[in-house]
Amino acid sequence: MGLFVFLALIVLAVGYVVSLYNGLVTARNSYKNAFAQIDVQLTRRHDLIPNLVETAKAYLAHERGTLEAVIQARNMAVKGLADAKEKPGDSAAMAQLAASETSLNQSLGRLFAVSEAYPDLKANETMAQLSEELTSTENRVAFARQAYNDAVMTYNNRCEMFPGSFVANSFSFTQAHPLQIEDAAVRDVPKVSFA
Repeated sequence: MGLFVFLALIVLAVGYVVSLYNGLVTARNSYKNAFAQIDVQLTRRHDLIPNLVETAKAYLAHERGTLEAVIQARNMAVKGLADAKEKPGDSAAMAQLAASETSLNQSLGRLFAVSEAYPDLKANETMAQLSEELTSTENRVAFARQAYNDAVMTYNNRCEMFPGSFVANSFSFTQAHPLQIEDAAVRDVPKVSFA
C-alpha cells in the first residue's frame, strides 16, 4: 500500500512538472505568434512607404534630402524587422527594431510636415489614400504591439513566479522583452498659451 501511494505521488509530481513545462511552452508560442502579427503589420507599413515617397517625389523636387531620409529609415526598419523575426523577444533584437521604427516615425513626420507646404500634394488623391492607409496600418501596429507586449508579460510572469520559475530555470526558458517604439507625438506635452 505504501509503495502505491509513493508511486502515485511521483506520478502526480511528474504530471505537475509536465503541466508547468507545457504552460511555459504555450506562453512562449503565444508571444512568438503575437510578434508574427507585428511582422505582418510592419511589413505592410514598410511596403506602403515607397509608394508614398514616389507620389511625393513629383511635388517635392526641392526636398530630395527628406525623401532620401525616409527611404533610408525605411530600409533600416526592414532590416530591424528581419533581425527581430529571427529572435522575437530577444532584448537586442527588440531594441534594434524599436530604434529603427522610431527613426522611421521621425522621418515620416518630417515628410508630412514638409508636404503641408505643398497644397497640390495635399490635394493629390493618391497621397491622401496612401496617408490614410499608413495611418490605419499604424493603428494596427499599435494593437499588435500591445497584444505582443501582453503575451510577453504573461510568459515572463510564468517564468518568474513560483513554482514555474524552477521549471523555467531547469529547461532554460529565457526572459522575453517587450517592443516599445517611441512616438514623439505621444510623448510631447501640448503647450498651452493664453497670450
